[in-house]
Amino acid sequence: MLSRRTEDYLRTILNITEEKGYARVKDIAEALGVKPSSVVEMLKKLNDAGYVVHRRYDGVTLTPKGLELGKIAKSRHEIIQTFLEIIKVPKTIATKDACKMEHELHPKTIEQIGNLVRFVKTSPGNPEWLQHFQRFCDMGNTTTDQEKTKKM
Repeated sequence: MLSRRTEDYLRTILNITEEKGYARVKDIAEALGVKPSSVVEMLKKLNDAGYVVHRRYDGVTLTPKGLELGKIAKSRHEIIQTFLEIIKVPKTIATKDACKMEHELHPKTIEQIGNLVRFVKTSPGNPEWLQHFQRFCDMGNTTTDQEKTKKM
């Protein structure tokens, strides 16, 4: 099992590479909010473990093994972040919380959250219960003014 830090690095390198076509120490440091010297230290460990190829001044590339693990970490993160956004957690908070949760949840839990996310995303139109949930979040209940008037 990989450490949380290792998974974060692999996911970050993957994200940067997908966005820019390459990853540099500076890019990784900025994305993770750490010092470049910390990145260099970790890249040496990842290189020695066979997850990345790091050549000074050439940047960082994921090995096939590192790419596979990076994709798994990225998928878990995206599933959890999307779920949190569905339940109306603001994106910035959802991103931070997904970083924490992706490492702590059991794979079966993540699989089921993924199933729910795919179900919601592929449901025709906007599922009615999501509209009710939004109303509940906004007003503290699911009853509309029209429904209140009908009851009177």
